Amino acid sequence: MKEELTALESSFNHLLETLLIKKVEDEEFTLRLSSERSQFTRFNHAKVRQTGCVADGWIKLTLMTKQRSSSRQFPFTGNWEKDWYRAYQALQELRDELPILPIDPYLVLPSGNNTSREVHHSNLLAPEAVVSNILAEVIELDFTGIYAGGVVIKAYGDSSGQKHWFATDTFTLDYSLFISSGQAVKGTFAGNNWDLASYAAKISEAKKQLKLLSRPAKELPRGQYKTYFAPAAVADLLHMLSWGAVSESDIQQGNSALAALSRQEKQLSPKFSLKENFQLGVVPRFNELGEMAASELPIIEKGVLVNSLVNSRTAKEYQKTANGANSAESLRTPEVSRGSLRFEQILPNLDTGLYVSNLHYLNWSDRPTGRITGMTRYACFWVENGEIIAPIANLRFDESLYRFWGDNLVDFTNFQEFIPEVGTYESRHLGGSLVPGMLVNDFTYTL
Repeated sequence: MKEELTALESSFNHLLETLLIKKVEDEEFTLRLSSERSQFTRFNHAKVRQTGCVADGWIKLTLMTKQRSSSRQFPFTGNWEKDWYRAYQALQELRDELPILPIDPYLVLPSGNNTSREVHHSNLLAPEAVVSNILAEVIELDFTGIYAGGVVIKAYGDSSGQKHWFATDTFTLDYSLFISSGQAVKGTFAGNNWDLASYAAKISEAKKQLKLLSRPAKELPRGQYKTYFAPAAVADLLHMLSWGAVSESDIQQGNSALAALSRQEKQLSPKFSLKENFQLGVVPRFNELGEMAASELPIIEKGVLVNSLVNSRTAKEYQKTANGANSAESLRTPEVSRGSLRFEQILPNLDTGLYVSNLHYLNWSDRPTGRITGMTRYACFWVENGEIIAPIANLRFDESLYRFWGDNLVDFTNFQEFIPEVGTYESRHLGGSLVPGMLVNDFTYTL
């Protein structure tokens, strides 16, 4: 595998160097690579449903001249002759296309000479060991899930001399344990090194919740309930900030859920702090223009918005200072700070209310006021006097982040969990959220 990765890097560098030679005086370009060598194994009823290895890669070439730009995407194999043939064909097509395109007044050209190289090696399961290691803990259960593991590569080069290479070995296991009624406990297990003891502990905890799910479900009337959100649910809520909240462009256009926070008309709880933390090493620090983000970027400090995410295009349009944000100005490696609530205090401090493990179908119901709607899902329980009584029927909620991360926030836990991105659409997704659990007063459930 190391020899193959070396060949891929050499081929990418050769492609970049050749494009630098071939470009004419008034042209600029960027070259982006996404590649992976991954093992995928899908499980159903604790049996292998599908398994196989995938070797995939693509290059995106963007050509710019006279305030115009256009892109082409093509496969990248590491075979120099094939890769250069596709790259040269794309270059010629772009040269023919650019003169007929409209001028882009906010086009950002590559600049600077940033370079970086990060390679994270790890101890993943060998492909032939995946099934036995995963099923050993769940063979007697109705276990469904997908394992994805291997190396993911992201690389960048441009006409100004910037060049970046990022490669990491990672795995994710996204799974559910079902009972005969159809209810399930959902979990994820991810990292750079397979740890059988940690995996066994996760499954053991899921089995305890599975027993609780066999009790008759309790139907609750709509209303406001004290609620504990497990880290996976907190990560779901946090993800909404990437969809029209922390983006400077959305703030400038009046579309942001944090507009009132940015105008200092509102403030969140001093217990809530959020930052981008690239020191976790789970995603590249460079963006689509080869710009490097800071190792850490505070976004909300003790309830106050101190930074938004600003890419160079937004900075050019609104006369702001860019901070290495990606084109979507979304969170890439967010971390929510810990609180003081210990694990053994969760149920006693909740006392009577809801224990929510997961959420789904989240959306803005009223973005300007920060209102989010969604539903509970999987192992969610009714708690009385600090004791889990029964699973609940699914509830829809509609609540403002200015309440659950504001005055109604009781505390965060003193531990965090890494909740990984498990998407595999087009390619394996990198990143995730490092988040604690949280306890909230009077969370609003509408039906």
